[in-house]
Amino acid sequence: MPAVAAYDIELSLQRDAGATPGVVGYMSAPMDARHGFLTANDVTPYTFAGLTTKDGPIVIEVPPAGEKAAFFGTIVNAWQVPIVDVGTTGEDAGLGGRYLILPPGYDGEVPEEGYIIQRSNTFGVHFAFRPVAKNGGTHADQATYAQTLQWYSYGQADNPPPTEFVDTKENPVNTLPVYDMTYFSDMNTVVQREPVLEQDKVMMAMLASLGIVRGKPFEPDEETKSALLEGLACAYDYLQEVFVTEGGGFKQIWGDRQWGAFAINLEQAKLGFPFVSDTEVLIDQRAAQYFYLTYLPKNLGGGTFYLGGLRDSSGEMLKGTDTYKLTIPADTPAEDFWSVIAYSIKTKGFFQGAERVGLATPNLPDMQVNDDGSADVFFAPQPPAGMENN
Repeated sequence: MPAVAAYDIELSLQRDAGATPGVVGYMSAPMDARHGFLTANDVTPYTFAGLTTKDGPIVIEVPPAGEKAAFFGTIVNAWQVPIVDVGTTGEDAGLGGRYLILPPGYDGEVPEEGYIIQRSNTFGVHFAFRPVAKNGGTHADQATYAQTLQWYSYGQADNPPPTEFVDTKENPVNTLPVYDMTYFSDMNTVVQREPVLEQDKVMMAMLASLGIVRGKPFEPDEETKSALLEGLACAYDYLQEVFVTEGGGFKQIWGDRQWGAFAINLEQAKLGFPFVSDTEVLIDQRAAQYFYLTYLPKNLGGGTFYLGGLRDSSGEMLKGTDTYKLTIPADTPAEDFWSVIAYSIKTKGFFQGAERVGLATPNLPDMQVNDDGSADVFFAPQPPAGMENN
């Protein structure tokens, strides 16, 4: 689940945005309903890429925090196990830094200073950073700052070539995993190019029975395709069931309300999300986590804490055919901004084609605001009369 999702983000840059491998996606403005991304936000434009250390160590050079924007995010391996956090809450603490990522089994030269050295146990190295606005920074400021990021091979460190970027606002990408045969072909791509970790060996033997074998083409016959799709449908239904139950998608905070926090395994968070215990590989827990999340950080914090919900005040599942009202108090305790977003329970991404996927503090000047300063946000197939901006 996490490996396919990471690969699909990399693949989307090439398939949808026309980028060549190694090109970094940035956004001149935040995502909208044309973009497919697991539980993304529509407030901050992202900067993301899928890179490889197959040919040797690489350097990801994170710029110092700027006057109008600063990076927040994480570099992960091919399994989305976090390698290191970057930016103001990361290893460079907002001062910027050259992150040197060493490939599996690397035993070559390692510099004594000038780099933040990290070792990956996979060749795939992925990241999604948010250039968070500061001091009234605009989307243009965020986009300009994002493009000061650099990456290059360690061998080119003395004279690095310019990093190439593609604007994924103008070239919308759909990174969402699709639960059809492409799921297995994407899985096969990961299997072919990544080293087999100790924890993968039993699964590799089972994948062989499906025709996914290292060094061999994946060419399932019709009978195997039918079985694969049947199994995939069962897995998807199972994960949906886990998602809508307590401990799956959201863990309730208050007994008398439906709000919950992401049901993140806190013990695994302390270990850096390997999803391995002393006795087992936590396959189902890992799948449930990455069914709707990406790029979990090395260290949890305020920037990764969200409230979410699947049910209304009476405990009924939310329905896209009904109209709901959420009142945002005037004194909402948000240091930077509040934001509320609706996601499709089918994809865990934005509703494709929706006129608006969310509302946030920057929208307040255009919204109808109540006498006490609160604002009513509506979730509805059609806006209530006079509340179109809400």
